[in-house]
Amino acid sequence: MPEMFKVLTPADALRVLFDQLPSDVLEESIASGEALDRVLVEKLAAPSSLPAFPRSTMDGYALRAEDTFGATESLPAYLAVIGEVPMGRASELAVGPAQAVVVYTGGMIPPGADAVVMVERTQKLDASNIEVLRAVAPGENVIDVGEDVKEGEPLFDPGHILRPQDLGGLMALGITQVTVAARPRVAIVSTGDEVIPPELTPGPGQIRDVNTYTIAGLVARAGGVPLPRGIVGDDYESLLSAARVALEDADVLVISAGSSVSTRDLTANVVNDLGKPGVAVHGVAVRPGKPTILGVCSGKPVIGLPGNPVSAMVVAGLFLVPILRRMQGVVNPPVRRRLTAKLSHNVSSVTGREDYVQVRLAERDNQLWAEPVFGKSNLIYTLVKADGMLCVPLDSNGLHRGESVEVELF
Repeated sequence: MPEMFKVLTPADALRVLFDQLPSDVLEESIASGEALDRVLVEKLAAPSSLPAFPRSTMDGYALRAEDTFGATESLPAYLAVIGEVPMGRASELAVGPAQAVVVYTGGMIPPGADAVVMVERTQKLDASNIEVLRAVAPGENVIDVGEDVKEGEPLFDPGHILRPQDLGGLMALGITQVTVAARPRVAIVSTGDEVIPPELTPGPGQIRDVNTYTIAGLVARAGGVPLPRGIVGDDYESLLSAARVALEDADVLVISAGSSVSTRDLTANVVNDLGKPGVAVHGVAVRPGKPTILGVCSGKPVIGLPGNPVSAMVVAGLFLVPILRRMQGVVNPPVRRRLTAKLSHNVSSVTGREDYVQVRLAERDNQLWAEPVFGKSNLIYTLVKADGMLCVPLDSNGLHRGESVEVELF
């Protein structure tokens, strides 16, 4: 009988792995416009103030606010219009007492003016004079120099994941190149004599490859580059050869299936022979996914995933995603999308392991319910039919119907 592996909690397993991994972050310089979801490795500060000139937020008249104090519809202020500020150009006019200049949204405020009155709050007397029907305060409808961001102001720290609005902010300041973490390349090898490519029709006892594609999707979402490396049969030399070639061209290797304690499950031996130190963890206190392998081979992480699709996806989310974020220097991972709901059925568990249960969400009687999608870990559609999953804590015997639970959305 083979010796059973010793399981660790997910947190302990990840800690053991990280202790053996280098912490260096590879970097590259790319165009800011192509940096969506990339991780900065440099500290950025504003090279100039934004806006660089005072701007109007309304179509109206630039004026001195003090010339409108006390103005009402029954007792308006009378101002002389001395011209207008063309868009995209500096004003050649200066506003003096009892004067106004036509300005448009986004246009430059002329010297001497400190406010803008909306055109709707004025009335033309003739071609060169207006009535102001309501007073404005200094700074009203005006964006001052540096009101958005001041020159030298910190923008982003290393480890920040660039969002769509961040790209706009960089472009507004003329920052067209950024230094970001290189995207980790993740080689994915599926194993099993019974596994065939999805485009083929399965024969008796055969199944289509699922894990390559679910794992590739998780890799891409976590900022990595998936490198599918095909299917290898249950043969030690073939798997070792394929793993070596795959790891040479990648920063991370994922082997799907072959992580159980069995004479046919070869992943642990392959990982130990790929490079030192080899297997760091074999067995994690989770369900599904207990026979997970975490290793380091010549400075590169290697993960042996269970072959069942649900187990593979749960384990990849727990370990592969954090590895990829660490390799990119992510400081604050994206906030996971979570909802609180009431559990519709009892969920049993045992202490000493974390259970991950797929659930679908349903609203009944103005209450959000989490309905467990029960099924074995080799059934991919328990994931497809689910909206998210919940975790039964390590020290719990289970969750009860009607209990409030936190659902992590897929």
